[in-house]
Order: sequence, then structure tokens, then C-alpha cells
Amino acid sequence: MKLFDVYPLFDIHPVKGEGCYIFDGQGNKYLDLYGGHAVISVGHSHPHFVKKLTIQLQHLGFYSNSLKNDLQIELAKKLGKLSNCEEYNLFLCNSGAEANENALKLASFQNKKTKIIAFKKGFHGRTSAAVSVTDNVKIQAPINKTFETELHNFNEIETIEASLKKGNVCAVIIEGIQGIGGVEIPKPKFLEVLESLCKKYNTILILDEIQSGYGRSGEFFAFQKSTITPDIITIAKGMGNGFPIGGVLIHPKFKAKYGLLGTTFGGNHLACAAGIAVLDILKKENLIAHSKELGNYFLEKLKTVEGISEVRGSGLMIGLEFDFPIKELRKHLLFKEKIFTGSSSNPNVMRVLPPLNIQKEHVDFFIKKLETALKLIPTPSPI
Repeated sequence: MKLFDVYPLFDIHPVKGEGCYIFDGQGNKYLDLYGGHAVISVGHSHPHFVKKLTIQLQHLGFYSNSLKNDLQIELAKKLGKLSNCEEYNLFLCNSGAEANENALKLASFQNKKTKIIAFKKGFHGRTSAAVSVTDNVKIQAPINKTFETELHNFNEIETIEASLKKGNVCAVIIEGIQGIGGVEIPKPKFLEVLESLCKKYNTILILDEIQSGYGRSGEFFAFQKSTITPDIITIAKGMGNGFPIGGVLIHPKFKAKYGLLGTTFGGNHLACAAGIAVLDILKKENLIAHSKELGNYFLEKLKTVEGISEVRGSGLMIGLEFDFPIKELRKHLLFKEKIFTGSSSNPNVMRVLPPLNIQKEHVDFFIKKLETALKLIPTPSPI
């Protein structure tokens, strides 16, 4: 049997991770400034993370949600306290796509509507409903197109209000910061007006914090740079530092009943141990404040680099826009300088999403190598 060939792969075979670094089978050391799509939040192979999972696996790795699981309760309490979202209820699942799938379903249960407003360049996952609200027709099969989705521009409230006035919109789903879309940030005032309109027209506001959450933005959640209280918040990626786990934070106005949502593997013992370990590390090492401080340092350093047309971001969620496609630049950084970076749906935008425990010396190293690469790589003139 062969693997189903759906991923374009770099010819690198990682075998070990430590802190902000990845090592391949030949002993090469790579600075990881991508964190496997912003998944690595507290660093590769963090001792507390490894210990917590090892001990849990020695006791019990999995049992179903038909029995009580004290680890779920511990995770919910610690998450609520650290995120300042203690009034919410938590539903645990396995991934970001599954979190958004359940969020959309829960919204429709609540107000009985079916139309969704999402945003251009947004990404919410590859499962049936999630892919329908993702701005990428290439990954939408005919079977996915079972409800109406309307795409709007970030920060343009007038067109959204015109749609909400019709009274048939179930939910608005928006990323705290667009990730794959190229690190686009909604303005706080836009979010605040959007929230008020959703309340006015009985529409559920879903904040997709799957990539931008867990301290990535310099706040626990990116939306916390505004004053809003979303109806639903979805989380995943940095939540488990590489272990598959996702969650839905649900406002208390939603009433739970048996069978409303469900999952086989979600919230299993080993996943909860991973989630608890991440929260422990974020708190003990003050990584959210560190993300904000080092993110500001990183952004200021990047603004001095000639050849970058725009730098944007918050905390350690950073986008670098160039006047040319970055494909060859990323390859040079990867194979010549041994640095992982990320791409986006915009071919000119590089994403930088390092582990939150990155240090200034890592930033300085990257800046130096980026400046060298920009001098060596032939760059086409913008069209």
C-alpha cells in the first residue's frame, strides 16, 4: 500500500525536536519558526509535557465519554482561569475542523437558521460544514455545498449589516487573526460593531481562535484586544503542543442536553494530559506575556529589513509580505540556512509562527539569515 499523495513534501525527515529546534536523521539542526502550522506552542519535547503524557499513558490512555473523566474537569478549570473565560462551558473534540463543525451545528440548533457569513481569505477546516465556510473552492466537493455561505471583506461592516438585516443569518464565523489568509487582523472596533449587530439580529458570533489562540497573539485569545464576548470560541492547534485535541468554548446562554454533541476520542485521558501540560507551562513560564514582548521585538526588527514590503502581526503570529512570490526564498531559508517558515494563500506572504518560548537570539539569527537570503535570491520585479 502507498500513501494517498495529497501533500507536496520537502525532502526532510525530522526525527527529534527540542525547544525551538528540529533535527533530521542526518543530524542537521533546523530553527523552527513555523511550529508545524502554529501547533507547537510550548516548544518541542518540553520536559513537563513529556513527563505528563508519559505518566498518564502508564495509567490510562483512553476510555470513552460514557464514564467520568476528572482530567476533563481539571482542563476546563485551568483553561477558564488562564483565558479569563470562566463563564463558558467546554466541549472537547479532536481538531480545529471538528471544533468549527460543532460550533456551526450548535449555532443552527440555537436559532434554527442555516445561512452563514464568513470572510474572504478565511480558513476554518476541511470537514463538511467547515469547508463550506472556507474561502477556497478547490477543497469544496459538491456534497459540501449544502447551505448558503456569504463571504465578506474584513473590516467592512456596512455590507455585513445589510445581510444581517434580512434576519436569515445563523452565524458569523471569523478568525481572531486570519492565518492562512496571510495574517490579516480584524480591527477591534469592527469586532465590537459586529458583535452588537449579531445580538440585534439573533445571529451567533463564532470566533475561530484555532491558530490565533493560546497566547499566539500576545493575549490568550486574539479577540481579547477588543471588548467583545463571543457566543462561541473554537480552539485547537497550540492547545495540545502537537497532540490532537480541540475544543469549543460555549457561552452559558446555550443549554446542554444529552446527545446534542458527541465524540468518540475527544477529551480522552491522554489528550487532556497534553492540554493540561500546555496550560501549566503557559502559566509557569509566563509565555503569553513573553509572546507579546518578544513579538513586539520581532516586529520592530523586521521593519528594518530592506526588501519586505509590509510587516503585520500580533505577538508571535507574524506575516511578511514581499513584492514577489516567496517560494524560492523559503526554499533557500530551509535548505541553505536550516530555518522553517510558513506560506499562506497569498504567494507573496511568509508566515512566522514560532514556539512561544522563542528567545531574542533566535530572532536576531533569523533576521541576519533573511537579510543574507534577500541579497542572494533573484527576485522578479512586481507585475
